[in-house]
Amino acid sequence: MKKLLCVGALALGVLATGCGTGTDTSGASPVAGEETSPGEMTPSEMMTPMPAETGPAKLSVMPASIGKILVGSNQHTVYLFEKDKNGKSSCTDACAEAWPPVLTEGKPEAGEGIKANLLGTHKRPDGKMQVTYNNHPLYYFIKDEKPGDTKGQKLKDFGAEWFAVGPDGKKVG
Repeated sequence: MKKLLCVGALALGVLATGCGTGTDTSGASPVAGEETSPGEMTPSEMMTPMPAETGPAKLSVMPASIGKILVGSNQHTVYLFEKDKNGKSSCTDACAEAWPPVLTEGKPEAGEGIKANLLGTHKRPDGKMQVTYNNHPLYYFIKDEKPGDTKGQKLKDFGAEWFAVGPDGKKVG
């Protein structure tokens, strides 16, 4: 619990200082650090708790408006980043603030609809283990507020596009 509180406090501190900017071309509300227009949510209002980093991550499949997608243990959409190559993440620092990696302690678990042989991990530069599926490192999107949201779908952010992941391990859409 202490670890989760520290991570949350750190995330709020980074958001408050405006360190995580991106190039969102979707017209969606801004990434942390960018100004908001009247009626848009502030970064602190956008924050959605991501699963704690303790224990094995568990992925499953759920239907969404864009098709069947992979979700984490909190039922939030997981994404792949087209800039990642050879199963290694290229999303760190400000990128990882806006697109938190799906982390695991131990071997990730295959929930309903997940092909266990496509699950894997890779070690991030900070030493934490990130979940991969079909050799794609997986991420959440900080603006997905509730289970099944896909606000990160097809966004070009931090130098490449982001896509929800289908049960076959390929990008959706």
